[in-house]
Amino acid sequence: MTTRNGVAAWRWYLLAVAVIALDQYTKSLASGALQYGQPVEIFSWFNLTLQHNTGAAFSFLSDAGGWQRYFFTGIAVVVGAVLAIWLYRLPRNQRLLALSLALVLGGAVGNLWDRLVLGYVVDFISLHYAGYYFPAFNVADSAITAGAVGIILDSFPAREPAGEQEE
Repeated sequence: MTTRNGVAAWRWYLLAVAVIALDQYTKSLASGALQYGQPVEIFSWFNLTLQHNTGAAFSFLSDAGGWQRYFFTGIAVVVGAVLAIWLYRLPRNQRLLALSLALVLGGAVGNLWDRLVLGYVVDFISLHYAGYYFPAFNVADSAITAGAVGIILDSFPAREPAGEQEE
């Protein structure tokens, strides 16, 4: 019988809290040190550029007139609750999935906090190459992306060790 995370899920919740703390700390630093919309070059392909995103990922629906703030806040609350319950019920041996869910949970709550307090999400990491600029993002977005990759990887069937394959 597989043991569920249950109370042991606290370590994954702590990881989510660490993601939230790091996200909010870096956003605070960026907001205090950067001028809105003015890039600061770190490397030829990497800038710090303070931006306020009222939409979703890649500024989707950012010019929709304001209703999107409540829409994305509602989605984040539901997703956060689902992820927290999923983590609690997840079997203990599913560590990659637990790690991934904790990253997504932390990122979602980090951006949710911005929406609730500021009305927009603070983005400041800007990558570009050969004139192509990737939309600005933040630590929460990075955690969500890494978590999503982990969830996808976890969905692939496990490979049998070489000596245990059926003939």
